[in-house]
Amino acid sequence: MDTADLRINPDRLRADFDDLSAIGATAEGGVTRLALSNEDLEARAWFANRIEDAGLVLRDDAIGNTSGILVMTQSAADPSFLVGSHLDSSLNSGRFDGAVGICAGLECLRTIREAGLRLPVNLEVISFTDQEGAWQSMLGSRGLTGRLGDLTAHRDAETIGAFRAALFRTGIIVNDLHEMYQAARPPEQVAGYLELHIEQGSRLYRSGKRLASVDGVVGRTTYLITFLGEASHSGTTDFDMRRDALRGAAAFITEAHDTIYLDFPGGMFNCGKIKVEPGVFNTIPAKAAVLCEVRHADEATLMTMEQHLLALAGRYAGRYNLDVQDKRVQHMPAAEMSPRIMQAISDACAGLCLPSPEVLTSYAGHDAQILAPFTETGMIFIPSINGISHNPNEDSRWEDVVLGANVLLHALIRAAGGSL
Repeated sequence: MDTADLRINPDRLRADFDDLSAIGATAEGGVTRLALSNEDLEARAWFANRIEDAGLVLRDDAIGNTSGILVMTQSAADPSFLVGSHLDSSLNSGRFDGAVGICAGLECLRTIREAGLRLPVNLEVISFTDQEGAWQSMLGSRGLTGRLGDLTAHRDAETIGAFRAALFRTGIIVNDLHEMYQAARPPEQVAGYLELHIEQGSRLYRSGKRLASVDGVVGRTTYLITFLGEASHSGTTDFDMRRDALRGAAAFITEAHDTIYLDFPGGMFNCGKIKVEPGVFNTIPAKAAVLCEVRHADEATLMTMEQHLLALAGRYAGRYNLDVQDKRVQHMPAAEMSPRIMQAISDACAGLCLPSPEVLTSYAGHDAQILAPFTETGMIFIPSINGISHNPNEDSRWEDVVLGANVLLHALIRAAGGSL
């Protein structure tokens, strides 16, 4: 068989996708597979079975990443070129997020094995633990790259205990969370990483294009900004005497949305969680804790956005006679994809007689963002219908999934040092 004619098996890919979609399926048509939950455990078992059925070497590491190795060299311990994504989902989320990359990666390795191709490095399909952040965002890819950080930071004893119990159910038995640092691999053991994913936005879908090569992933920073006022009776406290923490928080959120949009092109702001105390309808809020984030593809601009955000919080605290506290909860630097792997994606499209891929920056976080400073990394996007994601209505045309999987196949062979 001429390897230029090599294609994945679309029926087998569809069967895998449908099987995985049934695990944690919700009544609304989506899935809930929170990391380390029973549904996640079932998905892990399903994936392990598919790995062994495909004749691959099953591997689990100290942080729960599950992978299957197609041995191309003398040993499964030799360097691997990684391909994959994640099995976990957010709450009542879509079927395609993460799952497309896992199913397509597995199918690529099966196709290469059946064709009898030989490559200079091993190939490894991998599912990273907790990409979505039920416990810690990008937990698995952080662990593999040695960027795990302090797993006890910002956690009380009860939360750490629950985390340890969830890990135990998954088969990760740790007396100390720091034992999971053993998942870190030396950079020379990873030859590269390639991921197929839905865009999760509407740019590709609106353009009518079917495929994109990602040139980078935006940086993002999460802050906990807490406005502190004074609780008092809502009916008897004069307006000019109030220290309403929620009023300050609300004004801050509204202004932050407007100013980030107008003053920082390409920037994003979101506030997804507010905790108000005492939380009584007839008592003026004494405390409003706002969990918010900013995103931008340029790291320097992102830092300027952060400074602007904190200054804005201080301004509204002063206006409403409040105190304000801020804590930088998490920061993920912007990441650039490998030009060599982007070229492999373009060459794969040309070899399949497809138009050159669009080039897009990802505004959603991915494991590729963590892998990029560690090894040569690339991403392929296929369209999300109407740009919907993290929602049961998340959908992509199946023909685009198959096309993306075939481009992944040919790009993987090229990036791993093969020829077509």
